[in-house]
Amino acid sequence: MAKNLHSLTVHEGSITKHFRKGQGRGTGNGKTAGKGQKGQGAHSHTKKRDFEGGQMPLIRRIPKFGFKNHSRKEYCVINVEVLNRFEDGTEVTPALLIETGVVKDSKDGIKILGRGQLERKLVVKAHAFSSSALKAITALGGTPEVIK
Repeated sequence: MAKNLHSLTVHEGSITKHFRKGQGRGTGNGKTAGKGQKGQGAHSHTKKRDFEGGQMPLIRRIPKFGFKNHSRKEYCVINVEVLNRFEDGTEVTPALLIETGVVKDSKDGIKILGRGQLERKLVVKAHAFSSSALKAITALGGTPEVIK
């Protein structure tokens, strides 16, 4: 029989009620709450998250690779073909791109790339341009301006 989402059933015993330990002597699991009398396991907050019983932890055994550049700039990328939605002579700024919904978050800036065909003469203000985007914008008489 094929199971469908509407015909699924819960198996008996698969769902158990959460048991609260240490709730008094009458529960059969009070006082030490199943941890025994003394020792490392009986005390609270004695084992670190990655503790492996004295063995070298996995996180320290595995070799580390790569490099994270913390001063890296992450640009929000837009292609030239997207700019065709604006009228001729429009000044395209990051604020306008966010307002019109082309960009949700400008991150560290907006970079214009050259994929596609530009059909309008625009003044484009962005934080970075690719060389092909510069050619596409200037070919039609538009002006690219770099924002700092």
